[in-house]
Amino acid sequence: MPSITFIHHDDRAETVSANDGDSAMYTALLHGIDGITGECGGGAVCATCHVYVDDNWLGKVGAVGADEDELLEGVASERLPNSRLSCQIKITEALDGLVLRLPERQV
Repeated sequence: MPSITFIHHDDRAETVSANDGDSAMYTALLHGIDGITGECGGGAVCATCHVYVDDNWLGKVGAVGADEDELLEGVASERLPNSRLSCQIKITEALDGLVLRLPERQV
């Protein structure tokens, strides 16, 4: 079972187990990770699951799609080159150890 470490804006880290095929957003909500709102439930329409992917993992989480790219333009915290919507990151065994940083705010 893959694990994901969520690093909060205050540098507090929480490592949780994830299921293959789930999104990183769903995993965060399942484990009560503060800082991921996921208002749309993972439909990629609200941008309240914004995360910063650790640089070591950027090449492994897949490319940003056109719809995601458009939504990232309107995130509440600064968009960076490693910004992603966690609802669009599908968990696989290859992502075991994934590190995601949470922005200061989602809304």
